[in-house]
Amino acid sequence: MGSRLYQNQKARHWTLQAKHHNQETIQKFHEKCFPDYPPTPLTHLPRLAEELGVAHVFLKDESARFGLSAFKILGASWAICSVLSQRLGIGVEEIDSFDWLKERLDALDKGNLTLYTATDGNHGRAVARVASLLGLEAQIFVPEAVSETSRDAIRAEGAQVVLLNADYDEAVRTAEREAEKAGKRGILIQDTSWDGYKDIPKLIVQGYSTLFSEADEQLAAEGLSPSTVVVPVGVGSLAHSAVQYYRSNSSPADQPSILTVEPETAACLNTSLHANQPTSIETGYTIMPGLNCGTVSTTAWPDLLAGVDLSVVVSDVEALKAMEDLEALGVHAGPCGAASLAALRALPVGILGKSMVLVMICTEGRTS
Repeated sequence: MGSRLYQNQKARHWTLQAKHHNQETIQKFHEKCFPDYPPTPLTHLPRLAEELGVAHVFLKDESARFGLSAFKILGASWAICSVLSQRLGIGVEEIDSFDWLKERLDALDKGNLTLYTATDGNHGRAVARVASLLGLEAQIFVPEAVSETSRDAIRAEGAQVVLLNADYDEAVRTAEREAEKAGKRGILIQDTSWDGYKDIPKLIVQGYSTLFSEADEQLAAEGLSPSTVVVPVGVGSLAHSAVQYYRSNSSPADQPSILTVEPETAACLNTSLHANQPTSIETGYTIMPGLNCGTVSTTAWPDLLAGVDLSVVVSDVEALKAMEDLEALGVHAGPCGAASLAALRALPVGILGKSMVLVMICTEGRTS
């Protein structure tokens, strides 16, 4: 079973030296481009609070984000539109809607573009959806572990899906090569970074911040603030967004602790934190394919090392049990999203306190 607890007592007292982006601009962008979708719900789960011995447990439910089953479109939409606005010589804040941007791309003959990415499921579908909204082509490379259901969902967005007999890291390298071959007509929209490819992953991380801003607003409406935020980790981009948001938007005394969770068969961040250096690993099978990544994003690593308080790993059995228990409470979480509950259950006695307000990020809904 999982755990492999990592603790950093200094994380809550660490703050970012510079603000990375304008959160208000990003949230307004999402509101303008997706006007028909309200913020995703923050669900109060008192039965889990009683089980865990805390004051409140909330679940930020990303199972229906902008009509998709995961949070990924927050980052994909912001990154894609930011890159395209740069090509058009306009500010991203000028974008009024996807139709508005599409018209300007077509008018300047810049609409003949293909977006490339690799995915373990949700990110690829998000890129494909934005490409469709903008009238662009999309080519999505998927490792063999991605289910047929997930591949079909990406195809349904109008994208070309390329199945590879490879793992996630190799799929990323393949997408990079194909985008390079396309020259100026190709754009790689990848949610992990490496030396020489950092700008777009940074934009994706920025886009995710809307999720945390919404959660804070929803908690504030209840007169509450988070004590701990639980974030599932693949390459670490969502956790990086959490660190950037919470370690720059509040004083150290008000910052929540950040707990990350990974599959025990794909714990690249947990392994790296214990080693105190980025460490790539060979991954194995897991029912959490969206977290099945072997290398931490290069741009995320320094902030994760400094800003993550707690890290655990969980087994497939623990994630499945959490998924079933959430289903009984009316939450239709996928295994990656349910990992947040499994993480809280994996913590040793004494870490959680009676007055705490816990926020679990449920990154995805059930797809099958």
